[in-house]
Amino acid sequence: MTAIKKNGLVIPVMAFSAGAIVANVYYSQPILKDIANSLGKSENAVGKIAMLSQLGYGLGMFFLLPLGDKMNRKNLILRICSFLFIILLIAANSTNLTLLLIYSFIIGVCSTPAQIILPMAATLGKENRSKNISIVFSGILCGILASRLISGWLTELWGWPSIFIFSAILVLISSLLLYFILPEVPIKFKGSYASLLKSTLALIGKYKVLRQASILGSLTFGIFCSFWTTLTFHLSEKPFNFSASEIGLFGAIAIGGALVAPYFGKMADKGQVFKNLYLSVGILFLSILAMLLFPYSIWILILSIFFLDIGVQATQITNFTRIYSLDEEAHSRLNTVYMTTYFIGAGVGTFFGLLSWSFGGWYFALIQMICWSGSALLIVFLSSRNKL
Repeated sequence: MTAIKKNGLVIPVMAFSAGAIVANVYYSQPILKDIANSLGKSENAVGKIAMLSQLGYGLGMFFLLPLGDKMNRKNLILRICSFLFIILLIAANSTNLTLLLIYSFIIGVCSTPAQIILPMAATLGKENRSKNISIVFSGILCGILASRLISGWLTELWGWPSIFIFSAILVLISSLLLYFILPEVPIKFKGSYASLLKSTLALIGKYKVLRQASILGSLTFGIFCSFWTTLTFHLSEKPFNFSASEIGLFGAIAIGGALVAPYFGKMADKGQVFKNLYLSVGILFLSILAMLLFPYSIWILILSIFFLDIGVQATQITNFTRIYSLDEEAHSRLNTVYMTTYFIGAGVGTFFGLLSWSFGGWYFALIQMICWSGSALLIVFLSSRNKL
């Protein structure tokens, strides 16, 4: 393979692989009711699979992602992917909920390479930074959203354990592609692992923009995960009574929104950061409000999913553009702070989504989401006024 052809494949391969890896955190969400029925457990108990996957992902990013500045990133990614491949095959043979919860947590931890790949895209030419970030991040988004479609379809064909086997094959293919295509990136940190973590935490106090982006990212992604977890239960009950594969199709609607979101990265490059954020978080707020006003309208739901996804993903792309410009030598550590906070928000959002659902169903779930989206608008306002 010539250097030109190889270079032309780098970003697409990174986008595909990051999407294939991160999908493991989300495969379970549309099929929680199927797993609950299969194992004879309550929806609330099985809902912890999604929560633990996200928490594992968040913790994995805090402890593993900084290593991207200290170790050879390519080798780090391939080693973690190898372990992910093995644990997926083990999980495919599990019929015990306790073990499945443990495996889900480990799978979340081992899905970290998706976020090691993302900051690598920011290093491959400053002139195309936003473009590269947007392409790889769009790959991650499509992986998250397509996971719902795929898991619903496979569950109906061969049962939910087939998802783990499918994912293991996909991770293996991604690993082979990364082995041959992924470039070597120079190591930028020479200290110990302890000093690496210490320097990561120091970035929180050093950069106000990082604090602003992390809090905002946590809130908006918490809404995203709360929505998709509770939507599964909403669509599987009256008046819809949709099957797992039908619920998965709603992920295809959101993919359209994800493909629109990179436009906001170009706007951020032109210095329109807060205009972006007011617009994207405002879209998110209005999408949830529309569902709250018309909770059983399928057309309002479809439109809201499309625009909600634009709002969430456009916010994240703008945040990435902001934080990667702070320190060229610490992309992995900046990403660690941001993404750890981001996925703590995911776990908290899923928890409160499940809690709200257990108390008052879809209506209560939407009420707590509208509260979080109002808080996100407040964060944007305070940040734009330099008060945060």
